[in-house]
Amino acid sequence: MEHLSLVDWSRAQFALTALYHWIFVPLTLGLTFIVAIMETIYVKTGDEWWKKTTKFWMTLLAINFAIGLATGIIMEFEFGTNWSNYSWIVGDIFGAPLAIEGIMAFFMESTFFAVMFFGWDKVSKRFHLISTWLVAIGSNLSALWILVANGWMQHPVGMHFNPDTARNEMTNFWDLLFNPNAYTKFLHTISSGYVLASLFVISVSAWYLLKGREIKFARRSIMVAASFGLIVSLFNLTTGDDAARQNALNQPVKLAAMEGLYNGKNGAELVAFGILNPKKSVDNNQKEFLFKLPIPYGLSVLSYHKVNAFVPGLKELVYGDKAHNIMSAKEKIQKGKIAVAALKEYKEAKAKGDKEKAKEALAKFEANSKYLGYGYLKKPTDVVPPVATTFYAFHTMVGLGFWFIILFIISLYYVMINELHSKKWLLRLAVLSLPLGYIAQEAGWITAEVGRQPWAIQDMLPVGMATSNIQSSSVMLTFWLFAIIFTALLIAEVKIMTTQIKIGPKEA
Repeated sequence: MEHLSLVDWSRAQFALTALYHWIFVPLTLGLTFIVAIMETIYVKTGDEWWKKTTKFWMTLLAINFAIGLATGIIMEFEFGTNWSNYSWIVGDIFGAPLAIEGIMAFFMESTFFAVMFFGWDKVSKRFHLISTWLVAIGSNLSALWILVANGWMQHPVGMHFNPDTARNEMTNFWDLLFNPNAYTKFLHTISSGYVLASLFVISVSAWYLLKGREIKFARRSIMVAASFGLIVSLFNLTTGDDAARQNALNQPVKLAAMEGLYNGKNGAELVAFGILNPKKSVDNNQKEFLFKLPIPYGLSVLSYHKVNAFVPGLKELVYGDKAHNIMSAKEKIQKGKIAVAALKEYKEAKAKGDKEKAKEALAKFEANSKYLGYGYLKKPTDVVPPVATTFYAFHTMVGLGFWFIILFIISLYYVMINELHSKKWLLRLAVLSLPLGYIAQEAGWITAEVGRQPWAIQDMLPVGMATSNIQSSSVMLTFWLFAIIFTALLIAEVKIMTTQIKIGPKEA
């Protein structure tokens, strides 16, 4: 019971830190590029209005950057405090991209951030502009290495398990870097950050128009943000399509949970909207949905780009399907337990100097090592993540994504014909859409991480085996301390941001 409590509190604390951290990160990722675009226009045109506009959004960027930094640092420390088994087993691999992020991307970002923010009229226009672009590139390179690490957790490649040290060791760095899951996740994540930043600029500018303030500034800002937001939203659709395909290939259980698919089928439909039956589970015959609005063949096309492709459901993935060459979770667990026992035999025989027995045990382990992680699961249904959470988070993210595209198109149209300031209904919708942008961001991460459960490393390391051997009361205490601190930081950010917005884009 103590162990279960420790796992639950460790998961809760990391989830808390990650969700709070991701409130700040996407705005930084996107706002750096929007600011760089605005400053480029200023340097090209020499129009002081663009300088004024750039400096205002740069100030809001600086506030967000400074406060968001704290949550990211704490999250990295948690790998050593709460997840030491995880860090031991995969630290050689997971630590490499994080180290590169700290050495290369973060230092470049931080160095030129000082020039960008404090260098106005102290360096040349062109050098200042270069610094602004390097901050944008550096912040996104930071995201690259972090998401390479996360992509590896979703689809581990380029490594080998060393039975002597009980650690996974990197065998090919380039496989890690060019992991299809990693670069798909990177592109989808940063483009979603650009969407949020575009919403932020449009929302704040719409507030000015509703107040009848800073009309020229607001119109110009909306023009840039709506154009940028529309382009990156359409790109986000393509990366989302690729992400679904990667899930189908490497995380089929997650894909089935995302769509509430319990029974696999050829020509599987995509659920555009649905209400799950709360009584449904893998081991009963209840209806999957109370209500759904399906798109015929949509899931097969999305997953495999074929109309009649077979998409396995949770039932096939748990109990197996010989017709489609799908091994049951029960058989994987059996093989995993053989691997766990063989690894123990190997270590004991090696310690006693029994080379022959060690050789036999090692051969048995290597034959079943692919399923080592399954050996720590108790029953086949343990491989199923929380379906309702995954399904609703995924559909919330997708639904809001389409709304943002519509908002960008309408906003761009009316600002181009110089009628946006008179469309009060649209301006109010733009202001209200900002919190929806944050909801979509968090929903995306919930889909990715909850959908991967019960795995810390997909198919290799269950979450329950990744924690540190510490008292759950310690994690519980720090959970509430972090909750208080992060909430205070968020309140501080909102207050500082709103104060600066009320002041408006005045010259410093």
